[in-house]
Amino acid sequence: MSAIAPTSNDNPYAALGLSSNTATTARSNGLGQADFLRLMSEQMKNQDPLKPLDGQQFLAQLAQFSTVQGIEQMNSAMGAVASVMESDQTLRAASLVGREALVEANAFQFSGEGTLRGEVVAEGAGAVQVDILDANGQRVARRTVQASAAGPVAWQWDGRDDAGRPVAAGAYTIKAGSGVGDNAATLPVRMVARVDSVSIEPTGLTLNLSGLGGFALGSVRRIS
Repeated sequence: MSAIAPTSNDNPYAALGLSSNTATTARSNGLGQADFLRLMSEQMKNQDPLKPLDGQQFLAQLAQFSTVQGIEQMNSAMGAVASVMESDQTLRAASLVGREALVEANAFQFSGEGTLRGEVVAEGAGAVQVDILDANGQRVARRTVQASAAGPVAWQWDGRDDAGRPVAAGAYTIKAGSGVGDNAATLPVRMVARVDSVSIEPTGLTLNLSGLGGFALGSVRRIS
């Protein structure tokens, strides 16, 4: 009668020539159901007759595998749901092309024609001045609007300087302040621009606004 080489129950993977560390690495790298069942079969065939595998240990290993397999299936299902949601969000965002979005911005690229519109967030009732500055920081135009209370106040600029002459195309910035004068307190500025396209970025959906650049969908204040 041939002798059966004893196998330590502490390392059920020894029958396959695997150390405990190697088996752990293989399992973490994607041990599948077939691999697990093969390991369990080899463990049972090569166990020491004088020290058979504990039934509770066997059940614990089965339960552990079932838990890991369930988590993997849940992760796959969640990934599929996220993919569907992303596709649906992209389709919805594509319908925004051609519409106008309101975002917080104070720098823009002026084409040389058209009217620029937006809002200034006033701190209270009173005069609010909106300055248009060129690339050198020089003021080319100033518009004053009246706020009846704290909150958004609409403003617009027709692309002309204070003398009524059209300004050249180029990069401009907007500075808004409460009160009148060069020492007016700075106020947040919002601008309206047309949605030219939608981009899918690693950080999410981005709306590409005419003259303003890219803005995350979540940063849009209003769509009209």
